[in-house]
Amino acid sequence: MTDHEKQIDGPSAGRWPASERPMSLGLMVPISEGAAFGGTPRFSDIVEMAKVAKDVGFEALWFADHFIFGSEAEGYRGVWECWTMMAAAAAAVPDIQIGSLVACTGFRNPGVIAKMAEVIDEVSQGRFILGLGAGWHEPEYDMFGFPFDHRVTRFEEAIEIIYPLLREGRADRQGRYYAAHRAVNLPRGPRPGGPPILVGSTSPRMLGILVRYADAWNTVWHKSAEVIPPKIEQVRRACEDMGRDFSTLVLTAGGNIAMAGYQGARPDPIEGDDDAKAAAIAGFRDLGIRHYVCGLDPCTPASIAQFARVIELLDQSAAVRS
Repeated sequence: MTDHEKQIDGPSAGRWPASERPMSLGLMVPISEGAAFGGTPRFSDIVEMAKVAKDVGFEALWFADHFIFGSEAEGYRGVWECWTMMAAAAAAVPDIQIGSLVACTGFRNPGVIAKMAEVIDEVSQGRFILGLGAGWHEPEYDMFGFPFDHRVTRFEEAIEIIYPLLREGRADRQGRYYAAHRAVNLPRGPRPGGPPILVGSTSPRMLGILVRYADAWNTVWHKSAEVIPPKIEQVRRACEDMGRDFSTLVLTAGGNIAMAGYQGARPDPIEGDDDAKAAAIAGFRDLGIRHYVCGLDPCTPASIAQFARVIELLDQSAAVRS
């Protein structure tokens, strides 16, 4: 058992970005071929989408971490590399949060992940959110030679190195799959404890890791808030079982949203007019969700601009509640 496993009060909701809204909004930025953007989003397209998103009221940009989608039999869709794109977007678009949803620990050495996270936090001047996951798409593991077995154990060992490197600037851990030998994380970025860490999943083992190391919990992709309470209760019980104050964990969620010209790239979306969309999203806010990730389909500068009305309605309903 590590020292941090004995002291569960390390992560804190106070590290999460402040917002004037009871539930802030993020945009899932398309970075793959043939997906919600339509064709292949070039960097200029991604910057334009990011700028429009900031202008209409989104507070965060989220990037998926994949190398390819699909398979050899059905064909591949390529994906721009997540970390490089996040760093570039952070430099190009100021005053909006940048986050990974989620970075796969199986693709990179955990010490390298911590170093990259520190750099993006520096580039963004403290606007980075480190979402971490164990990965799931086996074809990309096989294609690039990454082991697909024991992913949760590998994830746990990885975060046991990433966490102290970001929070304390050093790590010393010998695991079965990963090791850090009196490693130091220098230079440090703008935040002494580094960026907030977000983890998803409700499996028992992943919940244990979440409770020990994460500042925020995420669940996606849901078209209705009705499915969320049992998941929240699982997280609450995990916190209680491990002696962590549940209120120190930020709850986040996300859903796909059908815009005009819906392409089917994002399945099972929230549908209807702007009022219906705002009402569905507000349901997550009413359950205590602090941040909601919007997966627009299609996701283009035009559709992001059209979503401004939904954001306006959400803000109006929040004002009425307060």
